[in-house]
Amino acid sequence: MSIHFTVSDLTRNLFHSLGLDHERAPRPLNAEQSLLLECYLAGHVPESAWNDYVFETPDLARHAEARRSHH
Repeated sequence: MSIHFTVSDLTRNLFHSLGLDHERAPRPLNAEQSLLLECYLAGHVPESAWNDYVFETPDLARHAEARRSHH
């Protein structure tokens, strides 16, 4: 078994783990991510599941924060 990473994957993971990627603007969400965000904001997604999604796609948290700050 072998594991392969590209330099960009490693860099992105390093910035994410250090919390340095929070300042850039969030990327637009695809339809599935938008639906997930709407469900989370409506209270239909448990916090533990949301945390798993955010770990995989940090932009979800940025979009959630942006939505909360506008309301």
